[in-house]
Amino acid sequence: MSQELEFFATCPKGFEKLLAQELDGLRIKKVRPLGGQVAFYGSLADAYRVCLWSRLTSRVILVLDRVGAATSDALYEGLSHIAWEDHIGPHATIAVSAHGTNDQLRNTNFIAVRTKDAIVDRLAAKRGSRPMVNTLAPDVTIVVRVSRNRATVGIDLAGEALFKRSLTGGRGPAREFAPLRLDYAAALLYLQVQTAASASGFSPDAPLPALLFPGAGALAQEAAGMALDVAPGILRARWGMTGWAGHNDDAWQDLLAEADERAEKGQERQVTLYAADPRPKAKEAVLYTLRAGGLKADVQFLAASELLKHAEHFTGIVADLSWTKEEPTLQGSAYSTLGLFAGQSSTLLTSDTNTDTVLRATPSQTLSVYVGNSIATMRSYPAAIAEEAGGGEADATAPASNSESTSVPAGPTVMVNNQPVSVLVPASDQFAARLAKVAKQRAKWARKNDVSCYRVYDADLPDYAVSIDIYKGATKPTTWLQISEYAASKEIDPDLAKRRLLDVLALAPRILGIPSSNVNLRTRTRAKGGSQYSDEGSAADNSRKEMLLIDEGGLLFEVNFASRLDCGIFLDHRDTRAEIRELMKSAGPAKSFLNLFAYTGTATCYAADGGALHSTTVDLSKPSLEWAKRNMKRNGFDGEEHEFVQADVLSWITETRHTKNRWNVIFCDVPTFSNSSRMRQSSFDVQRDHAELIIGISRLLTRGGVAIFSCNLRTFKPDVEKIQRAGVIIEDITSETIPEDFSRNQKIHHAYKISRKPRENE
Repeated sequence: MSQELEFFATCPKGFEKLLAQELDGLRIKKVRPLGGQVAFYGSLADAYRVCLWSRLTSRVILVLDRVGAATSDALYEGLSHIAWEDHIGPHATIAVSAHGTNDQLRNTNFIAVRTKDAIVDRLAAKRGSRPMVNTLAPDVTIVVRVSRNRATVGIDLAGEALFKRSLTGGRGPAREFAPLRLDYAAALLYLQVQTAASASGFSPDAPLPALLFPGAGALAQEAAGMALDVAPGILRARWGMTGWAGHNDDAWQDLLAEADERAEKGQERQVTLYAADPRPKAKEAVLYTLRAGGLKADVQFLAASELLKHAEHFTGIVADLSWTKEEPTLQGSAYSTLGLFAGQSSTLLTSDTNTDTVLRATPSQTLSVYVGNSIATMRSYPAAIAEEAGGGEADATAPASNSESTSVPAGPTVMVNNQPVSVLVPASDQFAARLAKVAKQRAKWARKNDVSCYRVYDADLPDYAVSIDIYKGATKPTTWLQISEYAASKEIDPDLAKRRLLDVLALAPRILGIPSSNVNLRTRTRAKGGSQYSDEGSAADNSRKEMLLIDEGGLLFEVNFASRLDCGIFLDHRDTRAEIRELMKSAGPAKSFLNLFAYTGTATCYAADGGALHSTTVDLSKPSLEWAKRNMKRNGFDGEEHEFVQADVLSWITETRHTKNRWNVIFCDVPTFSNSSRMRQSSFDVQRDHAELIIGISRLLTRGGVAIFSCNLRTFKPDVEKIQRAGVIIEDITSETIPEDFSRNQKIHHAYKISRKPRENE
């Protein structure tokens, strides 16, 4: 086959123009970008060169023919006239890959079967034997692409997709990170070189971009391969063309020999990669990936702020933000780091346009691509000095690619510890100032009162409706932030609310001096019975979420930011727990304590520390009870006198009232609403059902016993008349149980002291 042949190089949608430029650099002629592919003409050697050297091509298809496909019979007939005996050897296995449909051929599986039938029937007629089908590792892959009433038929010369050239195989530290496809990594690098040099193409001798968030190492692998002049397919073990009967092995071996020679010569180069990624194990993942491919490069892994000091050694930055997806915690952390590079030329893979504000620039070029099933963009920003305020903003309706480079007004920044932090909302400077002021005051209060875990901000500014809690480790110097977003009203623009939240997530860790990887986010959504939290975000790397031991009131408690909706302790009940300890000290001789809806048993620990000789901890959740047992044991309270009961609390109270079991002190921190399938009754609503619950609790008290009942429904109002008619005394002690750090929100919870009216003869 020495004549000029027709080929298609397939690629992700959006890569067509970039791939055409790459093929031109590989000396391929007659290149024509199409939808999701680039057509070209040449020899087999040209197609083999594309297979071996292209970083953007997914597959290379040799076009055999175009046949009619108005009906399945027409397709079968057309395929039957192709000389398959010239392409499929006597012992070769085959597979068919079908794409596209029309009015008559509406199922690609049917098209593939019909194609296979035509091929095997012709070969059976010609040879008297039928080829075997092997869908996993065929010798020859036939590709059929139906468009309208025609079908293009070809041979896949690549075999497996060319972007599947990972050097690690998903092993080692790289597995800790969301993978970036290697053709996407190459596209980012190509775009950045174009943006920085204002010219197309890539020269191995050109300066490399710095790598921001290289994660699993795809960006490093592609950058090092380009700089060292290593063919991306040089380590590939299996190719689609080698099992094809028309394969030109001499041409292929010549290309492999040339690639080996170039790679050997490339080893003489001194290649330095500059990279920054605050996520744990990122450096190890990059180095592991490079070692796996034998790519020798000196990796300067620096903090992002330090990376800027070496800007003369690289051409802007390339950043993969696809791993943040739609998780605000990850985005806030990433944007905070990205903002350091405002003014540098850069190319990013991102899921939204907030990066325009963070970098204070308008992209000179964008490519719309898919990351999984989600739409994302590759955005290239030239190095430029932003205009003063008053300049025009980017037109949101402009075309999605090759837009003219324009300047935008300088984006908002906030100074934190003498460092500018890019923000998305100008008013975020007010949030930063407020948080810094309150944090200083609250830290002084906490030191004075020996409090290590406390609330530092609680929607002090209504527009920044979040609470921020600090948790300091007791056994190791680790500090976490838990940021909880309150549900926004329907009148608030959701996009504006998200931008404010992202600014909070970028600013709070820096102001409070806590690593962004140690931030846990919860967002609130409206639900029946009040607000409910959903586990929205995670730390910058999920593997960093961990169990932490904290100290409160001289006791150790386990908190966990990994998989729990709540971390294991409610800080607003700090004073309530202290009151329980004091009540136990003065309790009757039995000194018994009952904890209902006990969660992780923190109140039980306080009661035991106050001298409880017997405790009963009741909760429906088995994991919570196991957690409670660990908390008790950790504080030295692990005897048989402390029992744990897994039960529906409401039913348990009803049943226990008919026994002789009674307790001196009872604590019941009730949920606002519950409709667990494990409850015997259909649901529980604290406003509707609290009176019966309080009366039931009172019946479990010893003579002179005291119970504390609490809930966090902001609008809660006790039915005092009904409760008192049942002979129960109810006293509002809410104000006495609100700690100083929660004083801004007097409705954080409601608390009542419950006791029984003494009988007349007592």
